[in-house]
Amino acid sequence: MRARDLAVPFPAVGLDEDALTAARLMADRKLPGIVVCHGDGSPHTILPGSQVLRFVIPRYVQDDEALARVIDEQAADDMFAELAGKRVRDLLPAEERELPVVKGEDTVMEVAALMARAHSPLVAVVEDGRLLGCVTVADLLERYLPGS
Repeated sequence: MRARDLAVPFPAVGLDEDALTAARLMADRKLPGIVVCHGDGSPHTILPGSQVLRFVIPRYVQDDEALARVIDEQAADDMFAELAGKRVRDLLPAEERELPVVKGEDTVMEVAALMARAHSPLVAVVEDGRLLGCVTVADLLERYLPGS
């Protein structure tokens, strides 16, 4: 089985699109992340939902669970409101990471290895320079776990 066989259509956003819209797309469709593309439609990176949380939740709260316990709902709402006016590129980590993209002819084990290495919940599949779709960790596990 090849990556193209497991790839499913998947939404993508541009680097300069509204961050709040991208986060809502993830929430509405229950996506583990979203593909971020350059202006020409080629994948730039994967924005996992966990990275959105890392952007929204202050570092001092991430580092101290006692602080997280005392944050009230209004303060949490205010933190998430910080996405307003931001672009998708603002949510991306400063350090460059391995691009979780494979070719359609790559094997499923190559997809799984990249997913593990890149700590990415999904991998974009590209053929002829265009996004074919994505393979999610859930789809990969569903296909390969015993008893599936």
